Amino acid sequence: MSNDTVIDPSVPPSGAGCVECDAAGGWWFHLRRCALCGHVGCCDSSPSQHATAHYRATGHPVVRSFEPGEEWFWNYETDELYESGPELAPPAGHPADQPVPGPAGRVPADWARALNR
Repeated sequence: MSNDTVIDPSVPPSGAGCVECDAAGGWWFHLRRCALCGHVGCCDSSPSQHATAHYRATGHPVVRSFEPGEEWFWNYETDELYESGPELAPPAGHPADQPVPGPAGRVPADWARALNR
């Protein structure tokens, strides 16, 4: 993966959860972090799919999983998965005590029915 224009390892993540879901009081299933600007958005299985929306709005094609212990990258532009890549500015994932789905207190009891498949 060439990272000359799609990854900036010095940029920290935008927060511990999906920026847009947090602003709207929503919830997410898994989180993705933009490898260029640090934007944290929810995955495509989440109801709002903010990580993909960020790619479409900005053209930033590469995300990294923001789940603790996961190091893979995804390139939306080429539909390619990379098992690893450069180290990004910490933290590498959301807080370990943050539940999945999350965040605590905002996930509906029937959350699995709201997932995109």
